[in-house]
Amino acid sequence: MLSRNKKIKWGILAPGRIATKFAQDLLTVKDTELYAVASRTLEKAEEFKETYGAKVAYGNYMDLITDPNVDAIYIATPHTFHKAYSIDCLLNKKAVLCEKPLALNSADVDVMLQTAKQEGVLLMEALWTAFLPHYQDVLNFLEEGNYGKVVSIDADFGFYREFDASTRLFDKQLGGGSLLDIGIYPIFCAMSILGKPDDIQANGTFFETGADSSCNMIFSYKNGAVARLSSTLKEETPTEATIKCEKGTIKLHTQFHRPTSVTFTDADGKQTTKDYDVNTLGYNFEIAHFNELLRSGKTESPIMTHKFSHQLMGIMDKVKEEIGLSYCY
Repeated sequence: MLSRNKKIKWGILAPGRIATKFAQDLLTVKDTELYAVASRTLEKAEEFKETYGAKVAYGNYMDLITDPNVDAIYIATPHTFHKAYSIDCLLNKKAVLCEKPLALNSADVDVMLQTAKQEGVLLMEALWTAFLPHYQDVLNFLEEGNYGKVVSIDADFGFYREFDASTRLFDKQLGGGSLLDIGIYPIFCAMSILGKPDDIQANGTFFETGADSSCNMIFSYKNGAVARLSSTLKEETPTEATIKCEKGTIKLHTQFHRPTSVTFTDADGKQTTKDYDVNTLGYNFEIAHFNELLRSGKTESPIMTHKFSHQLMGIMDKVKEEIGLSYCY
């Protein structure tokens, strides 16, 4: 167990687009240091190091993974490589915060979770929405039963990108497509509120690369609740989440997966909109949570539990099966 005021030294593995946002927020977290960064080329790692003030730059991943000064590693590679590098880190006793989705399928997630348990090392899926103030506020409000039972959830995530087969987003071999990249957020929303669905129906469309361009899903529950979810890379959508309850409605405004405002509407139509004073991109909340787990000697988050990550991937496996999507690597 680390001391309560121990400065956590972080390493970033694969400094791409998402890692730049993560690094910006990491610099705002107390008693936290961006110590090292590793890329496939030393030039890119050095550039990232200079931009964000890291101490060390590596031109390969294993040098970062085996650096004895690094306490925690954030893995931001394409989805296909999450499993392999997470396991390498865990075997080298490095705490792992791995970008969502944790892996490409449930079998891989099982291996990752088993390895973390065997090694006694902290592993958490970096699904940052779970730690944002507005989302925690909504979950607490629902838990208190203020509006009664949840009847339905409507959540979408969509944006337009011009098709380019050479980029990761459209490359099936790298786990590209709408479902794993952005569809995971509406699925997470439904699962965190309603739990594991009893029935899943889904359909999708595809790019010429085989990556899914859009996915529409309906989750049904034995208690009568339903979740209507969608993701697309073909058009801009509201990217909102609306939760209808017996005695009111909660709307998470665009973009619901990021720091945003929430409107609560009671049965009489009275509306209250809450704005949340977040002066960062929002990644700092999961970083601070992870740091405290590490300092406390924990190997699992009580918020983003291993069971939740396993069930989340299991649901996505079922959606993939429904739309005819599979990954081979």
